[in-house]
Order: sequence, then C-alpha cells, then structure tokens
Amino acid sequence: MFFFASLKTHAWAYPALEVAHIMGIALLLGNLVLLELRVFGRGAGLPVKDLARLSLSVALCGFMLAAASGLLMFATQPAELLTNRAFTLKMLLLMLAGCNAAWFHGRGSLARLDGVAKVQMLVSTVIWLAAVVCGRWIAYL
Repeated sequence: MFFFASLKTHAWAYPALEVAHIMGIALLLGNLVLLELRVFGRGAGLPVKDLARLSLSVALCGFMLAAASGLLMFATQPAELLTNRAFTLKMLLLMLAGCNAAWFHGRGSLARLDGVAKVQMLVSTVIWLAAVVCGRWIAYL
C-alpha cells in the first residue's frame, strides 16, 4: 500500500508513469495504423505478413507497457477512477478492442484481408482513438 501511495506523492513517479503510458499508446496505435495503411493499399511493395509480424509484435509490447503503467496509475486512486465516467468508458472500449482483436485473429483476417478484415481494422483504430480521448478526459470529469 505504501508503494502505491508513494507513486502519487513522489515528485517524479506519477509523471514517469504517464510518460510510459503515452509511449506505450504511441507504440500500440502507431503500429496498428501502419499495418492498416498497408492493408488499405499504401506501401504495396511491403509484404503484409512480414509487416504484420513486426508491427503487431511492437504493438503488443506497446500494449503491455500501457497496461502495466495504467494499472500502476489506477492503483494510486482506484476509488476515484471507478466513479469516473471517462475511465469507465475507456475500460469498456479496451474490452471492445480486445474482442475485436480476438475476432480478427480468430477468423484469420490477416490471411484473408477481405472486406470484413478491413472493417475490423478500421473499427479497431476508431476504438483505440476513442480510448485515447477518454483517457485524456479522465482528468476533467
């Protein structure tokens, strides 16, 4: 308990967590958008499977960094965050993003790259962008 309290009170701890969280989000969202651009025809000279292997592994590392730093930030003020509408919506969006990703990979969308796969990728990006917006609104609600 003391550890989580010190994260909130130490001059550099919480800002460092915020930086780590933003870096994780940048790695995640940047690589998802990169793959989406390739699927929609940009960079046609790049093999989709090779780009996906690289970009999705970096996106996963970004997600893990964002999740770990987010959990630590949550631990500093759980009661306040659980009553915050923006936080609740962000958590719902993260759940939807996970369900969409499971559906995408479960149906083999990366190998198909059909219309459904393209819609799934677009929906994924919209969900993640909405989660970022909600994350920024947490401080103001």
